Amino acid sequence: MRERGFVIDSFSFPSLLKAAARVSALSEGMEVHGFGIKMGFVSDPFVQTGLVAMYAGCGCIEDARLVFDKMSERDIVAWNIMIDGYCGSGRYDIVLPLIEEMQRSHAKTDSKIFSTVLSACGRAKNLEFGKAFHKFIAKNNVLIDYNMQCALVVMYAGCGSMDMANSLFKNLSPKDLAVSTAIITGYSNAGQIDAARLIFDEMTEKDLVCWSAMISGYAEGSQPQKAICLFDEMLNSGIKPDQITMLSVISACANLGALDNAIKIHSYIDENGFSGILPVNNALIDMYAKCGELDRAKRVFSRMHRRNVITWSSMIGAYAVYGDAINALNLFHQMKAQKIEPNDVTFVGLLYACSHAGLVEEGQKLFALMVNEYNIIPKRKHYGCMVDLYGRANLLKKALEVIEEMPMSPNVVIWGSLMAACRIYNEVELGEYAAKRVLELDPYHDGAHIFLSNIYAKEKRWENVGKMRKTMQEKGVIKQRGCSKIELDGEIHEFLTADKTHVQVDEIYSKLDEVVSDLEVAGYVPNMCSVLVDLDDEEKTKALLWHSEKLALSYGLLRRRNGSCIRIIKNLRVCEDCHNFMKIASKVYEVDILVRDRTRFHHYKDGVCSCKDYW
Repeated sequence: MRERGFVIDSFSFPSLLKAAARVSALSEGMEVHGFGIKMGFVSDPFVQTGLVAMYAGCGCIEDARLVFDKMSERDIVAWNIMIDGYCGSGRYDIVLPLIEEMQRSHAKTDSKIFSTVLSACGRAKNLEFGKAFHKFIAKNNVLIDYNMQCALVVMYAGCGSMDMANSLFKNLSPKDLAVSTAIITGYSNAGQIDAARLIFDEMTEKDLVCWSAMISGYAEGSQPQKAICLFDEMLNSGIKPDQITMLSVISACANLGALDNAIKIHSYIDENGFSGILPVNNALIDMYAKCGELDRAKRVFSRMHRRNVITWSSMIGAYAVYGDAINALNLFHQMKAQKIEPNDVTFVGLLYACSHAGLVEEGQKLFALMVNEYNIIPKRKHYGCMVDLYGRANLLKKALEVIEEMPMSPNVVIWGSLMAACRIYNEVELGEYAAKRVLELDPYHDGAHIFLSNIYAKEKRWENVGKMRKTMQEKGVIKQRGCSKIELDGEIHEFLTADKTHVQVDEIYSKLDEVVSDLEVAGYVPNMCSVLVDLDDEEKTKALLWHSEKLALSYGLLRRRNGSCIRIIKNLRVCEDCHNFMKIASKVYEVDILVRDRTRFHHYKDGVCSCKDYW
């Protein structure tokens, strides 16, 4: 315009400043500001308002305030921008004084400005300020209209104060769709999935955001099967998913570990135009890795035309949970060759892989590389990996040194890792020390109580075992019960230790007896050391043979198709006896058995496990 001789007047400036604010173009915005001063336009209230918005939009809240304070006239728009800017910058301490100043200036206020503050407060999860602002509204007799009620509900739900959110929601009429969705999300985030579902079922109108919120609630709330079922309901209702919905469903399939469902979801993705989306493909790699399908994860990785650090890290992590450190490290070298900068998650996967493969020296080099070459400050999870690396390799003193030299205090997971290593190598004194550190941080930790009980049991100090069990009873500490899941024909079957609830219970136990007999012929002998309770030999044998994964395997052998792999998911670490049991079974019955326990995968084939008995 200037080059062509057009006259630039004050009416051009607000649009230029608005554009600069939209794309956070601070240097260009400042240039416009300078030109405005030169042309004498900055006394215009519209230009001044534009400058406030530009500086606030670019994150320069103090500069915005300087312009704001010099304004001779401030309308509600200017006040709104300034207050919204402070909210966006997290400067809630300034917001209330600024609103009080606005009221003293007799500026005409509307409910929008209060709703804006409440909305920002909910996004920031600042409950303390939210409550203070609610009191401010009541104290100043601000009219709480329908929009304000909605904003209050959303704010409390966003801050996790569900009692307050629900009390306001009950009095809301009609029930706004967006507010109902906020309540569902709030309950889901608070772990109250059933309460969220009640709200969801009461809604007469549901949009994609609402369905996605409920599906996400199930996926993240350890109810992945319900997330998948709800997704099917959504499709049947005619609602088409978006990328956010698909990521929640993929996450549910990953947590469930059910391959049939995973393949079905992947087919839907390919058929409905999601296969080219980078985050979706990254999630598919993780899903297949957690379903025990490393080959499918590799195929997704190979077909991707665009990869980011999350892609590479996900694939490295997939190799890591299989204990395939060689491929994880090779992939890291390929990643570096393609000039992809690794992040802290990449190194967690690499260190985890080294830990589960016993590559101590390689793990040490990677930790040093992370710090010295990539300037990544180690977090607790990196130190935890190093403790695990040394602990699994029976370098327990080195593991303790890592804990003692950490710049932050070790958490329950890190002490628990050392405790577990001491259990494997029968290091009683250090193990007892680690267990007591765990109990200092978490007095109700079932694993630490059991560990101490087991120390006494190994020494046959049954009186001490009794005292420990009594302490657990008095505290209400309950040992986590072994649970295994197996997917057959798209249906998930769940077994607890010594479970008698399955409809085919008689057939399962009959099959188990048959399996035990066949395996004993092949050399299987029950490992009684895995039963650390004061029982006679017959009771110990029953306790050992009725472990949940053995029941799941027996059912899998009853139902399996020829050539099919038996896939089991276990909530706890596989015990030594079950590990040996699965190895022999894979050879006797010529079947691949894939077990995902709490920390990794075990692929049993021809009497050998992929972990090489190092887990």
